[in-house]
Amino acid sequence: MIGVRYPILLLVGLLTPPDQAWDDADWKVLEEKVRWAAREGLDTLPIGRAIARLGQGFVGATYTPGTLEVPGPERVVVNLQAFDCVTFIENLLALTRFTREDGVTALRNRPEAEAKYARYLEEIRYRGGRLDGYPSRLHYFSEWLSDNAGRGRMRVLSRELAAVPDSEPLSFMSRHPGSYRQMAEPGVAAAIAAMEAQLNRNLPRWYVPEAGIAARASRIEDGDIIAATSTLPGLDVAHTGIALRVNGRLHLLHAPLVGRTVEISAVPLAERIAGIATQDGIMVARVIH
Repeated sequence: MIGVRYPILLLVGLLTPPDQAWDDADWKVLEEKVRWAAREGLDTLPIGRAIARLGQGFVGATYTPGTLEVPGPERVVVNLQAFDCVTFIENLLALTRFTREDGVTALRNRPEAEAKYARYLEEIRYRGGRLDGYPSRLHYFSEWLSDNAGRGRMRVLSRELAAVPDSEPLSFMSRHPGSYRQMAEPGVAAAIAAMEAQLNRNLPRWYVPEAGIAARASRIEDGDIIAATSTLPGLDVAHTGIALRVNGRLHLLHAPLVGRTVEISAVPLAERIAGIATQDGIMVARVIH
């Protein structure tokens, strides 16, 4: 994810518009995952464990940057075949919610199931849970966390983990308008600049520095959302993933920038962050609903 919600590296309502019908392959993935989750009893697990179990089922899925950058007006893009690091998390949360609140029974009516799943994505992906053009997308992941937390779906744990403040203003998008085709549309650049200014009035952000991750790993649970903080000027988060314990050590389940498929990090999270020059710590959040 480098470059705020996707492009630099390449880096609505309740219904998907009629001209944006789901690909049959996406429906097949949804159907298979929901049925598998029912067989495995994921609806009875703590929500973090359910997220982690579903996420492991996507290991090997295609990594594709910029999956939301499709032609035309902003819409709720549904892609269950390929992910960037943020859409991987968004789809895991939407899929977990669908399996727990709707389940196999909802699959009997495909149009209604598709609309419901798209609505769950919309609630996660857009400010206040509602799509209102490109500027309403939660481009900066620190706002993605705080907005979803403000609507009761998760709790940001960074400050509880004895984090440190980061008061660097956000400015990446307004400083790199050429990296986002939508910035050329009337009013978008001004709206993005206003959004950044509003976020900068709420500083500081809180994060756990890389040197402190290992000491706090025992307080991070499977399924927690991990956001690797960025060293690039004006950018809050460089990468995202899901916490997962492997042989008792904390790893990252993620759609990586380096590599072509969803994977579990080869080394523990603390070592991974320490080995990447453009990342210097983590933010952590726990899904609660």
